[in-house]
Amino acid sequence: MIVYLDASALVKRYVAEPGSTDVASLVAGAEAVATTVITRVEVAAALGRASRMKLIAEGAAAAALEMFSADWHDLIRLPVDEALTARAAALSWQHELRGYDAVHLAAALSWREMLGDAVTLATYDRALWKGAQASGLAPWPAALAR
Repeated sequence: MIVYLDASALVKRYVAEPGSTDVASLVAGAEAVATTVITRVEVAAALGRASRMKLIAEGAAAAALEMFSADWHDLIRLPVDEALTARAAALSWQHELRGYDAVHLAAALSWREMLGDAVTLATYDRALWKGAQASGLAPWPAALAR
């Protein structure tokens, strides 16, 4: 399986929360795992926000960010360029997505076209999940459909 992870799925690799075990299994069984370069910012921001909101201890957030940074180069990192952002703009309108979610969808779709193979988009964002499904990607996890 070829997997694209958005930030909501990727954070679960570094913070123990519902879905973390499932994400670990998904990644372990994948042939290839990618995300876009903006995910680096999103993960750092999510961990910082969780720490500021006292959802996780500051030390735990810092350790999670350090582990993520160490693993960053193991991921296939898809670039963002003018063509991708134009596609994301159209997708944001079409699927009522927030900006970075539209970039994730555009990147996953572009990667699928580049590979000529099926891509599973892992996300815990319901709007992105629905946009992936409507665009012909395999959204994951299946339970998010409810």
